[in-house]
Amino acid sequence: MLQSTAGDLSQMTPLFALPATAAFWFFLASLPVCFWVVLSDLRAMRIPNLSVLALVAVFLLVGILVLPVSVLLGQLLNLIVVLLLGIVLNAAGAFGAGDAKFAAAAAPFVMLADVGFVLMLLALTLLAGFLTHRLVARTRLRDLAPGWESWQRKKDFPMGLSLGSALSIYLGLAAVYGS
Repeated sequence: MLQSTAGDLSQMTPLFALPATAAFWFFLASLPVCFWVVLSDLRAMRIPNLSVLALVAVFLLVGILVLPVSVLLGQLLNLIVVLLLGIVLNAAGAFGAGDAKFAAAAAPFVMLADVGFVLMLLALTLLAGFLTHRLVARTRLRDLAPGWESWQRKKDFPMGLSLGSALSIYLGLAAVYGS
């Protein structure tokens, strides 16, 4: 009989506090909204309020099915904290209003124990998104989307690209490696 040197995968310690089943359903339901946010911010440098409301609705509708009510309500506190922080950052000129609202809408999906990972993931997606966006803007690849406002903005960056990507990546990883 062959023995695995990697050990039994079912015995692995979860890497994320978000339950894998909840993360899977959140991932599937939020992916279209994240894609909408990314495209909208690239095209118009704007994250629609309706997309923010849609993301909150996804959390509430899916969350009621996959999380205990006490956890669901506790996670909503993340929305309030991140929204207040976003308002301050927006007032300081460090963050766009749409970015602040989307970050607040995404916050309930992230378990408190996973915040450090998500912040590192956001930093990576910001770096990768910024470098890729600026590189493509200087090449003929930008002709594939000639009307995008984000190509014209030299001082601004469409953070929806990184915010939507980071949320989707986190939920996808948590669906595989969650508790």
